[in-house]
Amino acid sequence: MKICELTNVDFSLRHFLLPLMRGLRDRGHEVVGVCAEGPLLEIPRAEGFRIEAMPLARSLNPIPQARAFHALYDFFRREKFDLVHAHMPISGLLARLAAKAAGVPHIAYTCHGFLFNQPGPWWRRTLSLHLERLGGRMTDVFLTVSEEEAADARRLRIHPRATAVLNGRSPAIFHPDPVARASIRAELGAAEDDCVIIAVSRLVRHKGHPELLRAMETTPGNAVLWVVGERLASDHGEDLEPHFARAAAALGPRRLKRLGYRHDIAAILAASDVFCLPSHFEGLPMSIIEAMLTGLPVVATDIRGPREQVRDGQTGYLVPPMADAPLAQALSRLAEDPAQRGRMGAAGRALALDRFDEARVVGRTMDLLGA
Repeated sequence: MKICELTNVDFSLRHFLLPLMRGLRDRGHEVVGVCAEGPLLEIPRAEGFRIEAMPLARSLNPIPQARAFHALYDFFRREKFDLVHAHMPISGLLARLAAKAAGVPHIAYTCHGFLFNQPGPWWRRTLSLHLERLGGRMTDVFLTVSEEEAADARRLRIHPRATAVLNGRSPAIFHPDPVARASIRAELGAAEDDCVIIAVSRLVRHKGHPELLRAMETTPGNAVLWVVGERLASDHGEDLEPHFARAAAALGPRRLKRLGYRHDIAAILAASDVFCLPSHFEGLPMSIIEAMLTGLPVVATDIRGPREQVRDGQTGYLVPPMADAPLAQALSRLAEDPAQRGRMGAAGRALALDRFDEARVVGRTMDLLGA
């Protein structure tokens, strides 16, 4: 089959779609990736994938969306795909509309999180639900990355056969690594008895950085925070720099390190002791899976997605979103108890190997796509 895998930005294609694209190619399909142009597209292109840049925008502005629709429609008409598989709310809806209009015979969609489940004004959540129902009516295969949102899709009449496929990461890449641990800790100046807490995500408000930075101020002195990630050009919302400036003054350079975007995430995780993701909303975070496979206990918020991954009190802790004190308490308990970190990390790794192995997730996804 000739298959189009489409998402909004290069970050999503690199981190979410590329393993599936590899699997589809290994099964003998012709695979074309589509998203907005960006530097991370060098990676799939270097692997020989054809990547087409389209004017996709993470915005509700109808003018750029109309431009994107027409570009996609012309592209689908010209390429004559057997299957268009779309991802992300806005780009996913546009792609399905354009594919239907262009006569693509099979249309699939993977939901990485519904906008109507995110905080926001009532009109945006209502509009999102109606648009999801519209998209669902033209979708042959409707997938979600979380069990809760598959249930939402069926309950809210978005799609009667919505199926959760989960997310996955490779245990061959993400695993405990004593050599990397020693090297990275030496590079970044972490002492033997430091408890390194790591946060890996885009630098946007809904990932919970302000709460995490404030919580760190009341953790023990051996608790060190490494923040990995950057803000994408297409990200919206509050500037987090004032929060980081305040935390830097309170914690000092030893206890707060900003590492920016890193390509050696597996090694950084192996050098860490606790993973933290205090998001306000999520799909099914890849970063939590990576941390679990590496053997780290996870502190996350009790929201859709993370609560399907973290077993509270067994593989880490679930805390209320947008609350500093419970987050600080959970991090402090782990910082003060290396043995508990070891037990929880081992239990989390076993759970991740059972549920979130990339090869099995990709294989199941391809089977459901009929590929």
